[in-house]
Order: sequence, then structure tokens, then C-alpha cells
Amino acid sequence: MDVLMPQLGETVAEGKITKWFKSAGDSVTPGENLFEVETDKVSMEVPAIAGGVLNEIRVAVGDIAAVGAVVAVIVDQAAASAPRPLVTGSTAPVAPRSAPAALMSIAPPEARPAVKLDPFYEVRTPARNYGPARLAGGLGVTPLARRLAVESGVDLGAISPSGAHGHIVARDVEAAIAQAARRSAPTAAPAAARSAERIKSLYAPGSYAEIPLDGMRRTIATRLTEAQHTIPHFHLSLDVTIDRLLQVRAEANAIARQREDGTPSFKLSLNDFVIKALALALQRVPAANAAWADDRILRFKSSDIGVAVALDGGLITPVIRAAETKSMTTISTEVKDFVERARTRRLKPHEYQGGSTTISNLGMYGIREFTAIINPPQATILAVGAGQRRPAEGSDGVVRFVNQMTATLSCDHRVVDGALGAELLAALKDLLEHPVGLML
Repeated sequence: MDVLMPQLGETVAEGKITKWFKSAGDSVTPGENLFEVETDKVSMEVPAIAGGVLNEIRVAVGDIAAVGAVVAVIVDQAAASAPRPLVTGSTAPVAPRSAPAALMSIAPPEARPAVKLDPFYEVRTPARNYGPARLAGGLGVTPLARRLAVESGVDLGAISPSGAHGHIVARDVEAAIAQAARRSAPTAAPAAARSAERIKSLYAPGSYAEIPLDGMRRTIATRLTEAQHTIPHFHLSLDVTIDRLLQVRAEANAIARQREDGTPSFKLSLNDFVIKALALALQRVPAANAAWADDRILRFKSSDIGVAVALDGGLITPVIRAAETKSMTTISTEVKDFVERARTRRLKPHEYQGGSTTISNLGMYGIREFTAIINPPQATILAVGAGQRRPAEGSDGVVRFVNQMTATLSCDHRVVDGALGAELLAALKDLLEHPVGLML
């Protein structure tokens, strides 16, 4: 049977094989790790779905293959007497094996049975009856690409496909959106329209190093350009006094250190409190716990809070699900686990996709305040600055120094109006300034 490059997320169109756990001629059992694949966001071990002998490896370590491409072949023991050659050191692009013309269309679900490999992805095996339906002038379109095209008004018939089996994938639509945005921005800086060679000509040879864009940086550039051009942002800021919060945190962490071996059972950060406070604030102001979905607004029942994690060359936002229901220690443990696995690219797609909103905290770098770009389709993102000693006038008219931090909420005006955003920030401020309630 053919071993295919799996789909590792809605927006993932290709993957790079970074390791083979087996060599050609080795026996393979179902569920045993076969190879490791890396995308722009994650690195994941892929298990075998059938037993037998690994007869052929078609994609060598370091090569990139499209989703759905054949990367290896497994045969039964009887057919393994004449193994096919191992591919090593190939530098040619790897394309999916040719498929019947009917496979280029989107088959009905009953004609495309799914073989489950793992809870986080699936590979669909071709069936004999593919169905006659075709999309976009005869080209297949992935569900995410179709949704992006509908939201942005992009003509699918004018897009050149780059996905497996000639399908139009999300990156094709995102490229068309970015191109349309450039065309509709007559006041854009001239440098934005210059080619790389033209820009390089402005600088002396040897005065710079050229850094190729990897998949993560390309994805970030595409998505944030799209967000900035298509989402009507506005920003709201306020200062939060955190003296009581710092005291509660210190007392909680002191209790955590009172174990027999002297090691703390947990250590709460300020960001853990912000996550819990924002989750509860969204429950108080449910109209802000929403996302834009083109012809409707999706209002969420749970507060799923994304946390921006900086990586080498980019960032990723793992999501704390139903954060309003979780204890501070549970949130702290989940965040630490996510950060550790994010930095080694071990997150699963379902752990960083979706989310009600996102928190971006640059306080550890001493940044007083900043604004963040919304991560679509979310409708808000919270930018958190550093806690600082600042003079503030009390209710008695006396000016004292207090610990404060500035929180700035970026809002999608299609979903969150000014008054609604202000109500959400006020709820956040109240929860952070009365932190005992966050510990209950």
C-alpha cells in the first residue's frame, strides 16, 4: 500500500520529512512510528497504518512533499522479495503520484472513506466512484480555501492551484488576497512594489546577508497582511493597578513551596492571571466572545484563550480551552507545557487552531504598552505591557506610587463596537484588581 503525506492542519499544503525511523526492507507493524514530518508550525511523528515490509522510500530526509503525495510503499511479506530501490539525497521536487482525472474533483463524502491515522489528522483514500462534481471551473478546492474565497470575494476561477492533485488550497487564495490588496492601495510606499533585486540595488554589495523566508515566516506575513487590510481595527487602552494581584500571586507561590522536598508544586505568572481574568471577562460580556464569519457572527459558549509564544523566526498561539472553568494551577501547567512543546514544534494542530481571542504579553521585555494585530477569524486580541511603579491619584486626592500595567484591546469593528470593547476591558480590569475571585 502507498504511504501518503498526511494533512496536518487546514492550512498546511506540504511537509518536509526530517527523519525516517525505518529503512527500506525493514518490517513495519501498524501504529509503529514510520517517519517524522515538519510543517511551518509543527513537527510530528507519523505512524504506519498497515503492517508489512517498507519496500520503498520515495521522499528522502530533507525533501518536501505535498499533502497526499506518496512518500513510501509498504508491501506484505510475500511481495517483499524484490524490494524497490531506496531514494537518497534527491533534490528534485516531489510531486504527488499521477491520479485519474476524476480524482481532481471533490468527491462526495461516501465516496472518499477516511482512514484514521491519529486523532489529529486523517488521510482520505481514493475510491473507485469519485463522483462527477467539480468546482471552480474543473478544479478541486479545499474547504478552507473555499471559505477564504467567499469571505474575501476572490474569484476561484482566476487562481492557479498549487495543492495536491491540482487542488486550490488556502495559500493560493491568501496570495490572491494579498495581490488584490496591493493593487487597491495606490498610496502604498514605492518600495513595496519593487522587486527583491531592485531593493538590493539600493545597498552596497556585501553590506547585508539574505535570509530566505521559511514556511512559518511566509504564513505570518500572509495572514497578518490579510488581517491588516481586511479587518477594521480600533484600539482601547486602560491601566490596571496590580498591587493586590502581586500580593495574591506571591502568597500562592509561597504556599506552593511548602512541600517536604522544598520544590514548588507550581509557580503562577502574571500572565496566568491575565488568561483567567480575560476568560471570565468574556463570560461577563458574552457578545465580545465572538468571531466574524462573513455573513454572520459566531458567538462562543466557552472562553478559549490563545497565548502568543515567540519562536525562532516567528510565533504560534496555542489555545487554553474553556479557560473560565480551569483553576489557576491548571492554566499555569497547560501554558508551561504548550510553551515547551511549541518551541520544539511538537504541538498538534488542534492545540493552536481556533480560539475566542489571543493574549500577547511583552511585559517581560519591559514594553510599557503596544497594539497587536488581530489573528483572524478572532475579533479581539489583548496586548499586555509591563507592570511598573507609577504615580496615581487615589480617591482621597493623594498621589501615591502604585504598580500598574497597561492593557490594550484591539477590536474588529464588524463584531465589537467601541462600547462593547470598553465593557470587556472594564470587566478585565475589575477581575485583575480583585484577584481573589480568580483563585476560586
